Amino acid sequence: MAETTPHVPASVLAQLRAIYTQLSSKEQQIADYILQHASKIVHLSITELADQCQCADATVFRLCRRLGFRGYQAFKIALASEVTNPKQSIYQEINLDDDDIGSIAEKIFTANLETLRDTLQIMNKEELLKIVDCLEHATRIEFYGTGGSAAIAQDAYHKFMRTGIPCIHHSDAHYQVMSASLLSEGAVAVGFSHSGSNKDILAALQVAKQRGAKTIGITSYGKSPLVRQADMCLYTTSRETVFRTEALSSRLAQLCLIDLLYVAVSLRRQDDTIANIQHIREAISLKRL
Repeated sequence: MAETTPHVPASVLAQLRAIYTQLSSKEQQIADYILQHASKIVHLSITELADQCQCADATVFRLCRRLGFRGYQAFKIALASEVTNPKQSIYQEINLDDDDIGSIAEKIFTANLETLRDTLQIMNKEELLKIVDCLEHATRIEFYGTGGSAAIAQDAYHKFMRTGIPCIHHSDAHYQVMSASLLSEGAVAVGFSHSGSNKDILAALQVAKQRGAKTIGITSYGKSPLVRQADMCLYTTSRETVFRTEALSSRLAQLCLIDLLYVAVSLRRQDDTIANIQHIREAISLKRL
């Protein structure tokens, strides 16, 4: 039987960041070196890279396989094409002394675009389809988020109310668990947490699951309590700089995921969604001069 060719990610570095928390300590050590010295890797043999990371050749090989490559050479070829791309690196730190407002704007906007591209590249299409199916048939949807994620939960509610599916968002931890305790089979609870370790969100989803509801997590960390607890998950990926934390950047990717889910569900509920959008436009028109 012919050997199945492993899937090769569109972006090596994006995939490496996405699975980072799932790696062993030795594999993380290699990953750190690759992320910090990507352009140097293409000139190193597997033994030289292993020596730099103080680990065995087999550990490097195992990491390459986890990234979807047959071996180290295939990994190097893919990485070389990525790091030698002539476009300017968009993850430069903003320099207060040298950067004018135009340069700052260009770096911020380009970084946001790259965050969205990276998130798209690591998206699991099968998991996405399961989540769309779940939301489409939900009898009720509740969105939970605290802190910076509260705005994401509110945006999700703002969009999904148009689908005709009863829904609400809660940013208060007490309201979250209270509302979750009233859910039943057929309902869906969606929790937003960049770190995947927010205690309030975990508690609300746990209560929702105990009541028979399906639970969905949206996070940036593949190996987190939220991923272990939720029935289904979607992931974002981003990078951090001095003035811009990765949580801030991932928020844009989370908003984009919400748009994706809303449009996908709306296409399956076109009659209800179109009618509701018209009702909303008529109501909003009364608020304008």
